[in-house]
Amino acid sequence: MERPNPDELLAQIKAEDTARGRLKIFFGAVAGVGKTYTMLEAARSRKKEGIDIVVGYVETHKRAETEALLDGLEILPSKPIAYKNVTLREFDVDAAIARKPKIILVDEMAHSNAPGSRHLKRWQDIEELLDNGIDVYTTLNVQHCESANDVVAQITGVRVRETIPDTCIERANELELVDLPSEELLKRLKEGKVYLGEQAERAAQNFFQPGNLIALRQLALRYTAHNVDAKMLSYKQAHAISRVWNVRDRFLVCVSPNPNAVRLIRAGKRIASDLGAEWTVVFVETPSGLRPGDRNRVSDMLRFAETLGARSATLSGQDVAETLVSYAREKNVTKIIAGKPGKRRWQEFLFGSLIDKLAHRCGDIDLYLLSGEAETEQVILRHAPVDRFSWKNLGWSLGIVTLCAAIGHALFPYLAPVNLIMPYLLGTAWIASRYGRRMSIITSFLSVLCFDFFFVPPYYRLTVANVEYVFTFVVMLVVGFTIAHLTGQLKRQTLAMRLREDRTQALYALSRNLSESSYPDDLFKIARTHIVEVFKCRAVILAPDAGGKLQIRFGETGHGAPTESEIAVAQWAYEHKRPAGKGTDTLPGSKGVYLPCAGAEKVVGVVGVFPETDEQFEDPDQYHLLEIFVRQAALAVEGAQLAASALEAQSKIVSRT
Repeated sequence: MERPNPDELLAQIKAEDTARGRLKIFFGAVAGVGKTYTMLEAARSRKKEGIDIVVGYVETHKRAETEALLDGLEILPSKPIAYKNVTLREFDVDAAIARKPKIILVDEMAHSNAPGSRHLKRWQDIEELLDNGIDVYTTLNVQHCESANDVVAQITGVRVRETIPDTCIERANELELVDLPSEELLKRLKEGKVYLGEQAERAAQNFFQPGNLIALRQLALRYTAHNVDAKMLSYKQAHAISRVWNVRDRFLVCVSPNPNAVRLIRAGKRIASDLGAEWTVVFVETPSGLRPGDRNRVSDMLRFAETLGARSATLSGQDVAETLVSYAREKNVTKIIAGKPGKRRWQEFLFGSLIDKLAHRCGDIDLYLLSGEAETEQVILRHAPVDRFSWKNLGWSLGIVTLCAAIGHALFPYLAPVNLIMPYLLGTAWIASRYGRRMSIITSFLSVLCFDFFFVPPYYRLTVANVEYVFTFVVMLVVGFTIAHLTGQLKRQTLAMRLREDRTQALYALSRNLSESSYPDDLFKIARTHIVEVFKCRAVILAPDAGGKLQIRFGETGHGAPTESEIAVAQWAYEHKRPAGKGTDTLPGSKGVYLPCAGAEKVVGVVGVFPETDEQFEDPDQYHLLEIFVRQAALAVEGAQLAASALEAQSKIVSRT
């Protein structure tokens, strides 16, 4: 047996020392296999053992045998929530935390909470219970796993909208499969033990087809087997039985701005789960740049990949295939996953195929091509903005063409007609640099018409007496379009470089100013000043008092100060070390977004930002930059506090001596 790895042992000790509760998931293929029933039986057994266990929320679906198991168990009252003149009953997180049992039962992990609840999803309620040291029993069907979404849709023809991140399942301490043969499940459905009345009939005709049940059962078995393998791997690592990680495959998934590329990410998650492999989702940005909508879509997809447990990377390169293969070799990647080409044959012939280039350059790296049903994905919410037509820009285009015609008229007696094209090309280039490709293309067309009308016989008519001028017009258009494309590409590159430069300068300025002080209050002031200047919005700094309750340390007071409800949102972000408020999944109805200032060891405060517009922090790049600002400030403040504590301890020692 090999000697245990000290880092792995330290990580295991830290994990055991945490006060986080344990999560047990009763896992099944579909509704009706007996997950809730099995969970209640386990709860009754634990209660007989003297364990403090309560029922937080259980949905019996009016099944008599399930309701009978609730007898003798303590049931927490549900929380009423008014919504559209209807009172809905939801799980009460605050009551559960106040009661704080050893184990609590919370049914249907993938359930979406009613509007007005603290969290959008019930799995987030469960995470809060676990953070408070409460063990949780819950139930889940395989179709609610995010990475299985595409597979379930292909099997059943039904797109499941309520999903949870696979990381929640992977963090579960125990996954118990509740299995039932398909024939027995169909029998239960006919007997009314799964659904009642018309709902049972619809289920039998649609979702509960024998083939669907067999496939879903196999999928559930595969997920359970993967969970068991992960537990076995953890045991081997803890006891240093073998070095499994050194021989594992690594693969990367290449994505494009196409909305359907999100299917590749889900497929990558499934493959990673099957192989137990490390995986990375990569996007390569070429010099041609991206439209703002495409950039947002790519950022969303990379964030989505991170929620599924992948690493993400954005690369830059002239040749996509060469950049991908170089990165793969650098990271010791053994497999590359790409989508099947969407170009038509003639496009591949003219512009080349990425797949062909990858196949020729991969060498010993395996290349996999994946595809799926083409449909509109709901994960990516942003769309490319419409390039609106501007009459003002058209006026500039007409003005430039008129100016070129005037220059041509002045030079007409001295130059050959073919030389009079030059002013028009120069005007097209100027329009492209100022107003983009659309206006430059319009300018090219207007230039050809103007040149034909004024300088090609017969004059002042849109006809051509000499066929040679037709070739001149074609060349003029092609050159004009080429100038428009290249100038537009250069403009996009210049804007991208300017944006990167501005962000780099902003981060440098923040780092430089933070290094000029060693007092926590001064560092907080510096961070707030930079956030207000860079993001052009209001910001506040909240810091904890001796009792851990947040107080406004710097920012607006009086009428513009955050209300008590807003401070409560910040308190939640501080206690749970996760962002909350506007634009997040936790308390999204707040006016501000609150980010915890998490240092290396602790949270030193919360930064609250109040965007001027709803769209400001929908831009992933803006939000990521804000996270970097907060992180830098947190590390600086934490270092200053540690230095102050060390100095205070040293002074006490000196005074004693």
